[in-house]
Amino acid sequence: MDPAELVNAASADIAAVHSADQLESFRIKYLGAKGLLKQASDHIKQIPPDQKRAYGQALNSAKQSISEAFQRRKLAIDAQPVAVQGVDVTEPGRVTCDPYRPGGLHLIQKTIDDLIDLFARMGFSVADGPELEDEFHNFEALNVPADHPARHPMDNFYLDMPDGSSPLMLRSQTSSVQIRVLESQKPPVRIIAPGRVYRPDTVDATHSFMFHQLEGLYVDRHVTMVDLKTCIDLFARAFFGDTVRTRFRPSFFPFTEPSAEFDVQFGGSDGASRWVELGGCGMVDPNVLHAVGLDPEVYSGFAFGLGVERIVMRRHGIADIRDLFQNDVRFLRQFV
Repeated sequence: MDPAELVNAASADIAAVHSADQLESFRIKYLGAKGLLKQASDHIKQIPPDQKRAYGQALNSAKQSISEAFQRRKLAIDAQPVAVQGVDVTEPGRVTCDPYRPGGLHLIQKTIDDLIDLFARMGFSVADGPELEDEFHNFEALNVPADHPARHPMDNFYLDMPDGSSPLMLRSQTSSVQIRVLESQKPPVRIIAPGRVYRPDTVDATHSFMFHQLEGLYVDRHVTMVDLKTCIDLFARAFFGDTVRTRFRPSFFPFTEPSAEFDVQFGGSDGASRWVELGGCGMVDPNVLHAVGLDPEVYSGFAFGLGVERIVMRRHGIADIRDLFQNDVRFLRQFV
């Protein structure tokens, strides 16, 4: 198409444009990657050499003219008032069927805050550490050797690292924080470490690939199993009520020796009581103390780990862990 004819056609078309959709169609037709101006530019290959200069100048002038017409129409359309269907958006909000409700902290965070307050009264301070961990802090210093099945890639979230780089992973336990604290702080140490942990579990009513733990650690001279049992008893009674009972069951963890699972006894809706497991605990293994440069002949300590979601579900009668992460306002409003 001749550049002059292209300008005349564009002038007629732009005059009929009255909406943003029509303007976009015009842009595609004339200024798009496959538009008429691009086709006219490709046509220059077929122009005799002695006419190419004049044709190119005319085509540039046509492109400028059409672009300017497009911009003028765009400004005019953008300046048009937006039609509001019966609502003035500048008016103050009005309460209709649902009154204004203030928000609040998520149930998991509220529970963590309650646990922090409780253990603070028992002399524990709060510590934290990175969620992206190395194998030393997540495994080796916790007496988990390289051939231990707990370190298998199928049971952890490892990152893809460049060749020769040290492996990194999303921490599988908040126990890594106790190593970082003992590396930088000499006993007495009395800390709790709440935080997110990650394991590739299949999601169901009681499991998730991301959940929260609260790690507890007390290291000093002459710390015994009696101190651990007393700490767990005080926690359970303060958090769940004076009528609950606790018990220890022998277990095994690489970083504690001896180790135990601890349960709390609750009454059911049918009047029968049942034992519910809340976490693991034990005396800090001497190898862990060696890893951070402490003499196990001088120092001893205990550690425990609580599953925060498990406590939340037990405390509030929630049957499915997935309810805690679906952000359903109807569910969350029950706990504001």
